[in-house]
Amino acid sequence: MIDIAVIGTGRIGTHHTQALVDDVPGARVVAVVDPVAQRAQALADAHGVPHSLTDLSQALDLESLDAVVISTPVPTHRPLIEQAAHAGLHVFTEKPIAGSVADARAAVEAARQADVIFQVGFNRRFAESWARSHRVVSGGGIGTIQRIHSVTRDPGPFEADPSRIPHGTIFRETLIHDFDVICWFLSEARPVSVYAVADALVAPQARGEGFLDTAVVVIRYDNGAIATAEASFSAMYGYDVRGEVFGSAGMAQMGALPSSDARLFDASGMHAATAGPDTTRFHAAYVAEFDAFVRAIGGEELPSRPTGADGLAAQLLAEAALLSHAERREVLIEEIDR
Repeated sequence: MIDIAVIGTGRIGTHHTQALVDDVPGARVVAVVDPVAQRAQALADAHGVPHSLTDLSQALDLESLDAVVISTPVPTHRPLIEQAAHAGLHVFTEKPIAGSVADARAAVEAARQADVIFQVGFNRRFAESWARSHRVVSGGGIGTIQRIHSVTRDPGPFEADPSRIPHGTIFRETLIHDFDVICWFLSEARPVSVYAVADALVAPQARGEGFLDTAVVVIRYDNGAIATAEASFSAMYGYDVRGEVFGSAGMAQMGALPSSDARLFDASGMHAATAGPDTTRFHAAYVAEFDAFVRAIGGEELPSRPTGADGLAAQLLAEAALLSHAERREVLIEEIDR
């Protein structure tokens, strides 16, 4: 049994705690950590977790602790990763690894030097259609990859305050999932350049403050493949996450708009449910990624498990996209990867 402390009690930390407690047999959540004591206590009580703490250093004093799951705001990631790694704890962190490429490299290096398992929360790899398509594509099932397209559109309406969303979020925290999937399918190739176009189309009143809620990114690879990724903060028809890999001998498609297999047909046409947030639509994938983390700690070799190197690869694309948008030009990866 792997004893875990979950750090962060926001929306995703709450889901992670529930998933680990209820659905991952090899995991045992022994502590919930949040600087707001009441939040930590409430989440611990809701799931029967024995310890509610306000700081990771308190968790380090526990008699039994093997790993941490970091689901806190991005600026806290690097110090938490380094603190956990230096204590010999295995680390699962939500994406991105850190707020900059330099900080991400430092965090990955800390985990490497500590010789601990380090995994990044790219759950899409564990979703059934993505995992199955990757096996087929990796086995040559569609020939040579020529094009990849990946879509992430968050469910609308968009009701958040744009001023509270960090600059570049659409690249660093939304499209980073797409960047990882693209790199995963094109693992034998290297990205060469990135060109990005973005705007505030959902919340145009925030355009003057540099807010971005809509983006399209083109990535060129050294084997000739071309990848595109797009994102929006508001799809009024529901959460829309899909992908397509086109090759010389076929095509693989991943994801689907409907959230249920049920269909209604009447005089006005066909109707299908598309509601559901990421924690509902991808719950099984979240569970699978934690299962992989626990099994890796137990010594299993799992090639699809996203490592620090994978997190860095996706973050390089995110930073290149942000620079491309800012300077309205194609950016070479070597400009970022120095």
